[in-house]
Amino acid sequence: MSQAIQDLYPENLAHCYGCGKNNPNGLHLKTYLVGHETVAHFTPSEEYTALPGSVYGGLVASLLDCHGTGSAAAFACQQKGIALEAPLAVRCVTASLKVDFKAPTPMGVELELKGKLRSIEGRKIWVDMTLSAGETPCATGEILAIELKD
Repeated sequence: MSQAIQDLYPENLAHCYGCGKNNPNGLHLKTYLVGHETVAHFTPSEEYTALPGSVYGGLVASLLDCHGTGSAAAFACQQKGIALEAPLAVRCVTASLKVDFKAPTPMGVELELKGKLRSIEGRKIWVDMTLSAGETPCATGEILAIELKD
């Protein structure tokens, strides 16, 4: 897939601080579907400092949140045979997010987020995620995303 899931969101649903293309002050996280998993990258700058050299946990949670809802939308489309094109027919919101911090997340290093579908039941989509810096897993997460109704 050449376009990010978030870039396919309808204009009226693309204002999220973490991933919305229409939020000029946001993080602009981009999630890509690669086979049966999703991938995103983000390099935190010093404005996201907790302790010197480490990212604050709220940013980690935000990245996992946006990657999770983007992943859920992609997996739902994939399961339903819906083309990943704009405007994306599926948009999801967070019902539950769990984050487990494994190691300090370093500043100024490209972070990689990955997502794998756990299950889909109706409008409920569960995705398991990891956030790593190089070979170091910094956090794991799980999200329950809900597909918005038309």
